[in-house]
Amino acid sequence: MAEDQQPHWSDILKRRIANSKKDVRSEEENKVEETELFTKYYTEWRGGGDRDKSYKNIPRFYYRLPAEDEVLLQKLREESRAVFLQRKSRELLDNEELQNLWFLLDKHQVPPVSGEEAMISYEAYLQVGEKAGPKCKKFFTARVYAKLLNNDPYGRISIMQFFNYVMRKVWLHQTRIGLSLYDVAGQGYLRESDLENYILELIPTLPQLDGLEKSFYSFYVCTAVRKFFFFLDPLRTGKIKIQDILACSFLDDLLELRDEELSKESQESNWFSAPSALRVYGQYLNLDKDHNGMLSKEELSRYGTATLTSVFLDRVFQECLTYDGEMDYKTYLDFVLALENRKEPAALQYIFKLLDMENRGYLNVFSLNYFFRAIQEQMKIHGQEPVSFQDVKDEIFDMVKPKDPYKITLQDLVNSCQGDTVTSILIDLNGFWTYENREVLVANDNDSSNTADLDDT
Repeated sequence: MAEDQQPHWSDILKRRIANSKKDVRSEEENKVEETELFTKYYTEWRGGGDRDKSYKNIPRFYYRLPAEDEVLLQKLREESRAVFLQRKSRELLDNEELQNLWFLLDKHQVPPVSGEEAMISYEAYLQVGEKAGPKCKKFFTARVYAKLLNNDPYGRISIMQFFNYVMRKVWLHQTRIGLSLYDVAGQGYLRESDLENYILELIPTLPQLDGLEKSFYSFYVCTAVRKFFFFLDPLRTGKIKIQDILACSFLDDLLELRDEELSKESQESNWFSAPSALRVYGQYLNLDKDHNGMLSKEELSRYGTATLTSVFLDRVFQECLTYDGEMDYKTYLDFVLALENRKEPAALQYIFKLLDMENRGYLNVFSLNYFFRAIQEQMKIHGQEPVSFQDVKDEIFDMVKPKDPYKITLQDLVNSCQGDTVTSILIDLNGFWTYENREVLVANDNDSSNTADLDDT
């Protein structure tokens, strides 16, 4: 009976056709109704037609940092950041998981061996990704595989290169988390005091620094931190992005001191090594003849080969931070970093600021003549025939090839890759002498190497 009471499909179709005939409207009427409905629903979605209340629908995008007197909020922020960093740390591969990944990769290597390196195909690579666990999933992508392809005729990648890639990524994340623990503000950068705390607590983990006396720790930390801030904070804001610290090689150099068998040559070339730090601090103590812990202009004039011009040293003490006309250790470190790294843009920026006496943003013929005149006076004192400034000026402009033929900007110096030579000519008699006699020095070097070759035979 129930089925008999239900309307037949043909009856339903007839009624719909009849209704559709009744609802015959023009295309224009349909468009008007569509517009009205759209306006209605859009207005509801935007929070009604009251424009004065629309601000309530703007999502919050700024969260104010707690003030110093808001102790509870500060503690809450610190705890939440600590929990967040702990969670991120747990997401990283530990030593056991890395070892398991290596075994899986080795088990799925695809012959033939390329040189001495085991290789893996894309199919085997995906199989390892499925077995390695969820933490490894982000490493087993087509993009990573394509990045490591290196002209293998079978389209495979090196297992060792891939594993090193994973290790590097894990190390970067571990280091970022470690640095973030010292980011008190939680804004992605470290202040000078934050980086000092990080390095101070890192010292006991670096075997190459075992011999340092604790009384020297503060000087070592100051020496190490200055390199980061000199090169990574050119605007002298007093803070460095954690991202910039990870991107540069300084952290690699610092953590290289974990190697207990680091060669003597590597130690001497590493700014962060104990011998290097002791060398720089020892030079500072030797220059400080009156033992007051500061350097006067006269004391600094004996730096290096004692051939820096008096005019340049005057500019150093005019522009750099001093205390009653004397330089402290931190300012001295900036000075040393600039003179020992004259090829680097940050060092050239430091020296350029001293050469640009009128703060115009460029060096003109007057500026060059002002500084080179001091070189000519030193040559007379040493009984040498002074060189014509006109000749030196022409050589400098030929080396730099500035955009403006009458002005040399800092960018011109950097672009020319001759900034170290130009600055040496203007501020250091020994640097000018080396440039002036470069052909003789090269010939002597060649003669020495030829003599050595004959001795070997």
